[in-house]
Amino acid sequence: MDIEHAEFVLDPATPDVHADNVRLREAGPLIPVEVEGVRAWAATRYATLAVVLTHPDLSRDIRYWDPAAKAAAPLDTAVSRLAFDTSMLNAEGEDHHRLRSPVSRSFTARRVQELRPRIAEFVAHHIDRLAAMPPGPVDLRLEFAYPIPRDVISELMGVPPSLRDELHELTDVAARVGDTPDDVTDARKQLYRLLDEIIEMRRETPGEDLITDLIAASEQEGDARLTRSEVLDTVELLFIAGHVTTVNLITNASRVMLTHPEQLAAVRSGAWPWSAVVEETMRWDSPIAHFPMRYAVRDLEIEGVPVRKGEAVIGCFASAGRDPDRYGERADRFDVTAPTPSHLSFGHGSHFCLGAPLARLEGEVALAALFAAFPDIRLANQENGWRPLGTVLGNSTRHLPVVLGRRAE
Repeated sequence: MDIEHAEFVLDPATPDVHADNVRLREAGPLIPVEVEGVRAWAATRYATLAVVLTHPDLSRDIRYWDPAAKAAAPLDTAVSRLAFDTSMLNAEGEDHHRLRSPVSRSFTARRVQELRPRIAEFVAHHIDRLAAMPPGPVDLRLEFAYPIPRDVISELMGVPPSLRDELHELTDVAARVGDTPDDVTDARKQLYRLLDEIIEMRRETPGEDLITDLIAASEQEGDARLTRSEVLDTVELLFIAGHVTTVNLITNASRVMLTHPEQLAAVRSGAWPWSAVVEETMRWDSPIAHFPMRYAVRDLEIEGVPVRKGEAVIGCFASAGRDPDRYGERADRFDVTAPTPSHLSFGHGSHFCLGAPLARLEGEVALAALFAAFPDIRLANQENGWRPLGTVLGNSTRHLPVVLGRRAE
């Protein structure tokens, strides 16, 4: 078995990523796959993924990718856009610490909890919007799961209200799956120009926000200083990454609660907290399906599989969350009432998701308010099932039609 003879293709259009993951796990803990024209090793099981995420001889730095493989990688795919990203996403060592440090101060547990009242305001606003809509099915993803994380990250970063609509429109196109390369490229150029304008506005009128923190890091002296380009790349990364996965989390958690009425009743009764719903959703229906990539700094061996210097490894997060070796007989069963070992859906090691506390809080506040406001909420008719996102990266559904029913008094 070698990386050049991939037996599996990770399909962006798969109708059932979890069924695919069963086959991936059965094939082995580390198997060769092809993903959007790139050959890579896929870490399919929990223990293997945990090793990959912390292995000292695997790096996110693209300089370690085999030059021939890098040159052959198709451009303008979701995988390539992430692989060639120049932000802290792919930085290592001192560079990673330098880029991450000014951001991490905005995501401490204290600063995140200070956002709770503001998050509750955003959620209440969107609950009111839902309640004012005409009777009939409502797309819960579009009208609720999507705008809340978007509004929260805009607030946290200090985006002026007057520019938020334009920024959101450009971000939608830049992050959208299925657009032509020209559409995405043009949107990213416009997005960069707008972000640069926002940064300059914050430079002139600093505030208690993340962009101001990054500007301060760019103006200090010494090795920790951020360049203008690094500030811009970081702002773009945080704005997109700061809400896309949380949209999937709220969507997936809402759907699973509506398909597991007995567990919804247990949570509504107060027997189990909404935080347990968030954690079990993160495990059982991870917002991230697969995430690229780490590269072998030297020849190494993982789970008895030789990985050659320069070869790429991709993490299968949704697969790891249902690994029977980790979760036993309940691996495929959503059960908010059962004790659950930790999951890897926020990552592990030095690249653990900075926004994890914020995503958890947004999920808890949004779900609690939604199911309290609409006691009779139910799924709309789903004769054809749910249409998946159509990306190898995210795991969710494009739409979540529901019938809200009456609003609680």
